[in-house]
Amino acid sequence: MILAATGLQREARIIANGEVTAVAGGGDQTRLAAQLEALAPRARGIASIGIAGGLAPRLKIGQWVVADRVLVDDLPIATDKAWSAAIAQALGEPTRGTFLARNAMVARASEKASLHRSTGAIAVDMESHVAARIAQRHRLPLVAARVVCDPAGQSLPPAAYVGMKPDGAMDIIAVLRSLLSHPGQLAALIGVAVDAERAFWSLLRGHRALGPRLGFPDFDQLAVDVP
Repeated sequence: MILAATGLQREARIIANGEVTAVAGGGDQTRLAAQLEALAPRARGIASIGIAGGLAPRLKIGQWVVADRVLVDDLPIATDKAWSAAIAQALGEPTRGTFLARNAMVARASEKASLHRSTGAIAVDMESHVAARIAQRHRLPLVAARVVCDPAGQSLPPAAYVGMKPDGAMDIIAVLRSLLSHPGQLAALIGVAVDAERAFWSLLRGHRALGPRLGFPDFDQLAVDVP
């Protein structure tokens, strides 16, 4: 079994199959960690996969990025070289670099620029640090591969902050409440929704290219590179 950490249930539905068990974090890192911890003893590897925010200015909506390392409490945890290389090859050599993961959404362009300058990270999500800790604890191969949904220069409207329930489902009621309170954000929110659809289509196409095991190599023939 390959274990996959996602944010949204929609991401998990795209990724999950008979060989991949996907867990949607929903922004609740404690819950995500507990679920991954329970499943890790039966896993062959852990992938953090789904959509992400871009930190590097050159990244575009729908573009795949693959991590060489994940920053966890400002310390880098290396991803598995062989598995990451297999994913990069299947995806057509996507941009590679450092991933940053936070416990809260990074929504403002100014904050994205600051984080890119201070850490050198190219993308940010809310699950990769949890996946990295579990992989390190259980000495499992780790990869992180994401699709850019909101690029570095884009700030998200307030309704986007509240659009995810703790189980990874969409919180439509919270979004509507935010719109009623701040109706001026409607145009920006529609734009975000369009961008998200582009990102999800890219995630679906990439998942098909990766295959049912997310590019997981035959480690009987390769040296496993775990932290």
